[in-house]
Amino acid sequence: MKVLKFGGSSVANSKNIEKVLNIVANSSAEQSVVVVVSAFGKTTNALIKGATLAAQKNEEYLKVLKELENHHFRVVKELIPIKNQTPVNSRVKQLFNQLETIYEGCFLLRELSPKTLAKVSSFGELLSSYIIAKAANEKFASVYKDSRELIVASDNYNNAIVDFPATFNNCDEYFSNHEQKVTIVPGFVARTVHGKTTTLGRGGSDFTASILAAALNATELQIWTDVSGMFTANPSIVKQASVIDHISYHEAMELSHFGAKVIYPPTIQPVLRKEIP
Repeated sequence: MKVLKFGGSSVANSKNIEKVLNIVANSSAEQSVVVVVSAFGKTTNALIKGATLAAQKNEEYLKVLKELENHHFRVVKELIPIKNQTPVNSRVKQLFNQLETIYEGCFLLRELSPKTLAKVSSFGELLSSYIIAKAANEKFASVYKDSRELIVASDNYNNAIVDFPATFNNCDEYFSNHEQKVTIVPGFVARTVHGKTTTLGRGGSDFTASILAAALNATELQIWTDVSGMFTANPSIVKQASVIDHISYHEAMELSHFGAKVIYPPTIQPVLRKEIP
């Protein structure tokens, strides 16, 4: 089994999502895959902006909410045949109604707690993974699984600490009883032992993929992005930067800790322990 993770830029629009689905179809022809997806590009920033405006009693939050909603409905329209859109639009609308209720609470209370921020931030991945899973079903057999039912973490809401034994047990229990070729899950989100939504920190979708790869003893973890590999420096700043063909876990960890944004620092540890490429 392989684990494939696609970041926000890879799923920013329907054109990119089509490319992602082709990659998944090709990968799943060889073996089962778990696909971890981020929120559509820039969605998490917009979600946080909306919540912050609402807590400041600024009604501009409604405009942010409407723009987000329109973008998600547009992606559904472009990816899914019209005859199959109704249940998908219904679920997307339901999630946006929940989000609007949370924003209204922030507006009335003039408050944005870490717990509320984690809840708000989680909507990006919950929306994108659901829409992508439904789009995938138009091309090949796949199932959607909410990663909050797999990953258990602390209530340090925006930078939760993972309970690996409980998480590994959940993954083993679910995947040993399900033999689907493609499983699509949201990145970034997890659940506390009390069932509350928590998040794994910004960049946490990489971490989600790494956790699942370790739990499933995956043959490989692939992190897909719009940069062609790990470079000696940031290629958008240093034009002479070159691709690193092979890198050790420790060197990759060091690069990420010193600011290389291509990989989220905690990602390395779970796969390092299991020696998963």
